[in-house]
This record gives sequence, C-alpha cells and structure tokens, in this order.
Amino acid sequence: MTPSQFNESLLGLQEKLRYFALSLTANEDDASDLLQETTLKALTYRKQFVSNTNFKAWVFTIMKNTFINNYRRVQKTRNTFDSAEDAYRVAFKGNYASETPESVQAVNEMNNSIAKLDDDFRVPFTMHTSGYKYKEIAEKLELPIGTVKSRIFFTRKKLQGMLED
Repeated sequence: MTPSQFNESLLGLQEKLRYFALSLTANEDDASDLLQETTLKALTYRKQFVSNTNFKAWVFTIMKNTFINNYRRVQKTRNTFDSAEDAYRVAFKGNYASETPESVQAVNEMNNSIAKLDDDFRVPFTMHTSGYKYKEIAEKLELPIGTVKSRIFFTRKKLQGMLED
C-alpha cells in the first residue's frame, strides 16, 4: 500500500472511527481526542501495517487498544487517593480524636477574632476557608472578584495582627 493510498484509506474511515470512539467514550470531547490519537498512531506506525490484510480492522484495533490503555491509566490514578481527606490522613498521621488544650484555646481565639470582624470582611473570609472559590464568592455576594480577593487578603493581615501574641 502506497503512502497516498494509506492516507486515503485512513481519511475514509474517519467517520466510522468517530462513531466507534463515541460508543467507547460516550463523550464528544473524549471521542475526538481518541480519534485524533488513533489517527496519529496509525500514521506513526504506517510501516508496521502489512499489505493485503484488513486495514479497517488494524485501525479499529489501534483505537480499541488506545481506549483501553487510557482507561486503565485513569483508573490507576483515580485509585491512588480516593479523596483529599485520605491524602491528608496519609500525609499527617496522628490521633485525630485527641485535641490538646492549647489547640482548643487557639481555635477558640481564632473564632472569636473572626467574629469581631465586619461582615464585609468576615463573610468572604469564612466562605473562602469553607472551600468556596473566589469566583463563587464573588457571584454569591455580587462583588467583583478583585474585591473578594482584596478582602480575604486584608482579613488575613488583620487576623495576623490580632493573633500576634
């Protein structure tokens, strides 16, 4: 098979490959990525194709194997840590049930300091420490994102000053 025949055959299969990729991934973007990766591999390994064999089966096998390899890679990384809480526990082993009197006092002192802040500063700061992103806070409070970032920054500075001792 000449290189031009190879390219024509590969281009002729693109629509069928797209449908096959969609059946494997069930996602338009992932299917496009899989199709692109399959096409690249077919072009890269063109010399390994044996003439007078089933070209369509060869390309579909490349796609199937690429999908399986990607799926296994994703599953392997997904199973490394189930959640951020697990990662935290692995990184910081310790007894979480026992709290020292000093840590309880420190937490109470921080909470009291935060409670003393104006609502304009306290609300964005507590939302941020609760896990909200800057954009989410800005949307919820109907503020520009720059204002939210500034208020959180200045709240940190105020708390550092209040808790210095």
